Amino acid sequence: CGKSTLLKMVAGLLEPSDGRLLLWRKPVPQLHAGGKKMAFVFQQPTLMPWSSVHTNVRLPLDLAGVPRAEADARVTEALQLVGLARFAQALPRELSGGMQMRVSIARGLVTEPDLLLMDEPFGALDEITRHKLDAELLELWSKKKLTVIFVTHSIHEAVFLSSRVVMMAARPGRVVEEFRIDAPYPRPADFMLGPEFARHAQQLQSSLLRASAIVEESLS
Repeated sequence: CGKSTLLKMVAGLLEPSDGRLLLWRKPVPQLHAGGKKMAFVFQQPTLMPWSSVHTNVRLPLDLAGVPRAEADARVTEALQLVGLARFAQALPRELSGGMQMRVSIARGLVTEPDLLLMDEPFGALDEITRHKLDAELLELWSKKKLTVIFVTHSIHEAVFLSSRVVMMAARPGRVVEEFRIDAPYPRPADFMLGPEFARHAQQLQSSLLRASAIVEESLS
């Protein structure tokens, strides 16, 4: 339905075929030209298998020409934020899938972005690891206070993480509905067991079912 395509357009990797894309009420090309920094966390960790965790996280700083001493200090800080400081010299193959995704997140954070784009980063992980990383992401967000656009197919993940949910549908790709998740932060793990979480999840589920029925009817 175009979720990943939308992220790529926000990142400046694709241009819209028609219309304009606005972010913070400004055209996206204008934001890039004005120095707004964005980082992308993909569905897979996309790490260099021959390089250490530290070198993988430092890559965007090396490409940007950041002096080595400053880059190393920023990498150390980013790895501390994701709880991987003691694995700095490990190779990706020595890490679990969840740890590899935390390396990928650290690589995004090390650039000190204004906007973090995350394209289903935890979709391939088991449910326990996924929820643990969701909780860690909220903790990171509370410390950094940066804007995050997070793509997910999981209603529970959307409600747990978000202050605002934008639901999209396919054929053609479009925005179906927007929801405000007005639960306060921080959100502990037992938030998912409460009535407020259930209410929001039910709203999203009902809207998703309506959108699916409309798509099926249009194809029949």
